[in-house]
Amino acid sequence: MTKINIQADCGNSPRKEFLKELNIAFAKGNANFIVEHASDDMVWTIYGDKKIEGKEVFREEIHIMKQYTADEMTLNSIITHGREAAANGEMRMGDHTYVFCDVYSFTNTTSMVLKEMQSYVVKL
Repeated sequence: MTKINIQADCGNSPRKEFLKELNIAFAKGNANFIVEHASDDMVWTIYGDKKIEGKEVFREEIHIMKQYTADEMTLNSIITHGREAAANGEMRMGDHTYVFCDVYSFTNTTSMVLKEMQSYVVKL
């Protein structure tokens, strides 16, 4: 069971609410939710690790990663503006804690479909 702590205020913002749900999906290993919100030309750069290009490769990677669920996730903040957004927080997995910041680009200003993610992850 993953403990979820949300410190980010989503207010009346549908995009912030979506990003909250997306981060919860990552923490809980809900691969289907994540993949269904990726564009066909999705690009995910995990700095210091890899670059994933295309929805099919993204799908494969997400389904591999779903086995690594978080014991606890804290979502500190979500910022959105136009087609871009960012979220940061912390995940505890077993004896390890990771802090993260993800920068997102959507297909357009009203879409909930991701075109690009840039992830910065630091193991504490």
